[in-house]
Amino acid sequence: MVRPSPQHPPHRYIRSGAELAALLKRVGHESVLAMDTEAASFHRFVDRIYLVQVSSRHENAIIDPLTVEDMSGIGAVLADPAVEIVFHDADYDLRILDRDYRFRARHLFDTRIAAQLLGEPAVGLAALLAKHLGITLDKKYQRADWSRRPLPPEMLEYAATDTSHLLALRERLRANLQELGRLSWAEEEFVRLEGVHWTPAETNGGAFLRVKGARALSRRGLAVLRELVPWREAIAAELDRASFRVVSNEALLALSAAPPRSAADLAATKGLSSRLVEERGSSLLEVIEHGLAVPEKDLPRFPRAERRTPDPAFERAVEQLKRTRNEMAVRLGLDPGVLCPKGTLEAIARARPRSAAALREVPEVRRWQADVLGGDFLKALES
Repeated sequence: MVRPSPQHPPHRYIRSGAELAALLKRVGHESVLAMDTEAASFHRFVDRIYLVQVSSRHENAIIDPLTVEDMSGIGAVLADPAVEIVFHDADYDLRILDRDYRFRARHLFDTRIAAQLLGEPAVGLAALLAKHLGITLDKKYQRADWSRRPLPPEMLEYAATDTSHLLALRERLRANLQELGRLSWAEEEFVRLEGVHWTPAETNGGAFLRVKGARALSRRGLAVLRELVPWREAIAAELDRASFRVVSNEALLALSAAPPRSAADLAATKGLSSRLVEERGSSLLEVIEHGLAVPEKDLPRFPRAERRTPDPAFERAVEQLKRTRNEMAVRLGLDPGVLCPKGTLEAIARARPRSAAALREVPEVRRWQADVLGGDFLKALES
């Protein structure tokens, strides 16, 4: 575990509204702050933010939302356009901050995006800190249960390292972007991040079809799986435990492929704990019987994929754009998908712009992409 250096002082653990107010007063003059969140979706059924880490150039703090009732001060900082908030891989943090508090950010710097636009071969935080700052992070608590209380000192120290070095990393990456003339690219991406918000999961009853491996089941097996998934979710909600920790997807698929009909059969099913069989075996057998009793005419099936009418001109345009994009990616030392993802290529191929102005009107196209690739793309579409 990396110990805080003199440039990165030990963290403060903020557990009251008064302590949070004092922290925000101390960092109120800062123009740039680092931030991170810790949730527990790997452990809990009902996920929420369990920690918020904030670092200035002079202070590291860990805020406990379980004891700080009013987090609005953090929302005000995020919404202040005069304060740049530095995240690493901000997308999920921004979504859950919106979900839990309706907080939205106004001025961002994402070190992962910056690294991607620099062509870094590895863009994880640990890899970037090792390369640019010579700091080695211990990943021991990467999937820790942040909902537990009290949190041991070593877990709090681990959490603090997620932001304590971000400002220094931001300085390095920003300077490199500026040197390569790509800072404006990153800034455009950061502005787009401001629009990220929480999107609720679909609740149309089709969750069983999204279980990886379900396509290998018969229609009868799908009927059993359709009963098993909500059964598992109900238990997970009751226990406030992540669904896969109640019964794994692999076990659900095994139960669906070869449905057990007795307690002995259940006990022989790989992946089911003896405690679950003992406490929930009867209800499990009941839901399996429900799936087995579905009439043949009502058995579920995967929706047929939409058939697309072949469009040779469109496919040819996509390939021409892809070839052009890939050649430029090599010259710039960028991953092709970072330079211009497939969805953007397809949007351009559909729009068939004939001028630089028309290319810029394609919603999926960034300004920087139009600047870097626009001329070559237009030529590719003409050929």
